This record gives sequence, C-alpha cells and structure tokens, in this order.
Amino acid sequence: MQYKLGIIGAGKIGEAILAGSLSKGLLTPSDVILSVRTEQHRKNLEDKYNVTAVLRNREVARQSEIILIAVKPRTIFEVLQEIADVISDESVVVSTVAGVTLDSMQTKLARKVSLIRTMPNLGVLVGEGMTALAPARFTEESKIQIVKQLFESVGRALVLDEQYMDAVTGLSGSGPAYVYLIIEALTDGGVKMGLPREVSIELAAQTVLGAAKTVLVTGEHPAKLKDQVTTPAGSTIDGLMELEDGGLRVTLIKAVVKATERANKLLQK
Repeated sequence: MQYKLGIIGAGKIGEAILAGSLSKGLLTPSDVILSVRTEQHRKNLEDKYNVTAVLRNREVARQSEIILIAVKPRTIFEVLQEIADVISDESVVVSTVAGVTLDSMQTKLARKVSLIRTMPNLGVLVGEGMTALAPARFTEESKIQIVKQLFESVGRALVLDEQYMDAVTGLSGSGPAYVYLIIEALTDGGVKMGLPREVSIELAAQTVLGAAKTVLVTGEHPAKLKDQVTTPAGSTIDGLMELEDGGLRVTLIKAVVKATERANKLLQK
C-alpha cells in the first residue's frame, strides 16, 4: 500500500524511522513530510534526505495517512489539539511518547481517530530497536500491519495489548541503559585485568551483541545457551558464581519492576 508518512517531531526517534524507512526501500522521499521547530533543522533534513520539511504541524497532518508524533511528553497534547480538525478519517495517529495512553490521546483529539501507541527504544538509532505497538480497539488490522512494518525498518516490532506497555517501558524501553551499565562494568573488569580500555570496550560490547543475537536467531532459552558456555570446573562457572553471589539476577529483575512501577506513576500524573 502506498501512503504518505508525516513525522511531527524529527528528533532522534523520528529521524531514525525516517532513515530506516528510506534505506529499506519502504518509502521514497516523496512519500514523507516532516514538521520541525527551526528553519535550520528544516534545511538540514531536506538536504540530507531530500524530503519535504515544514514548520507547520497542521500541514503534515493534513497531507498524511500515517501521522507519527515523536515529540516531548509535555507537548503531545498541545500537538494533538492543534491537528485534530485536519486529520483525515482514513489516517492513523501513531505516538512514540512514553506514558501517554490511548484514551488520553482520544480525549484530546475529541473525535474517533485510529490510534497506535508505541514504545521504541534507543536501538532504532542503529537499526536494532525493539518496539511494542498497542493499537486502539477500532484501529484496522491493515493499518496496524503498515505501522508495524514501519518500525521493523529500524529493528523488531510486536503488537501487544496496552495493559503491558508499562512493563515494556521498564524492560525494553529502559533496558538499553541497563545493558550499557553491564558493558561498562565488563569493560572495567577487563581494564582491571590489564586490557587497554578501547580493547576492553570492543570485547564487552561485541560479546553482548553476539549473545543477544544467538538468543534471537536460535530461539534457545538463555539458560540453555549459558550452560553451553559453562564447562565443568572451568573459568566461566567461577564467574557465574560471583554474579549470583553479588545478586545480579535479582537486581536486574528489581530494576525492571521499579522502572515499570515508575512508568505507571508517571502515567497517573
């Protein structure tokens, strides 16, 4: 299906989706229109991607079948009110804004509009993102699949019920920060043992990348893959003993729980 993608808020997430959809051949530059806040940003995007960029959100909403809103949480309701009366009945509004529910968006639009709430993570910047999509009940399946395909141009995407979105935020939304901390700690461990820091960073980061890809490609349970690395009386089991003794497993579980609870509290505000 040929459609016009409008992106309101071409920051890191919005630009990543723009770049991914173009590089994968999902869209052509003429299929995209963006709105930005400054003339310099507008010019930079037009020069870089050969797309149309404007300074007016309403113009984007008026021309687009898929309206992707990737703005700061404090401004999304203002944007929704601004564009509500120019959205086509055939369009779908897609939000990447954390903690903003489908009901709250519907209320601000003051009309029945196809909606999809999403939670991408920072991996979209390098084409390895994880995005969860929560569509409104009346959003057509064909539109859901189009938006899913859009996010698959920058990684993986799956469709979930909205009730799970706080947990998604706590796990995959915040997850990159947990993993960066683990990579940093592994790097410091390598430095402690005499490795140059730049070597240690590469070893740690590629190890995490390879381990994650092995889980996704093989479909094996992480515990089974862990056992394959852990030979009897070897060095790995000693390392694992230290991690278990230090509470790494339960600490990561608690991190997801706390981040999920915080996401829920922010939502209630």
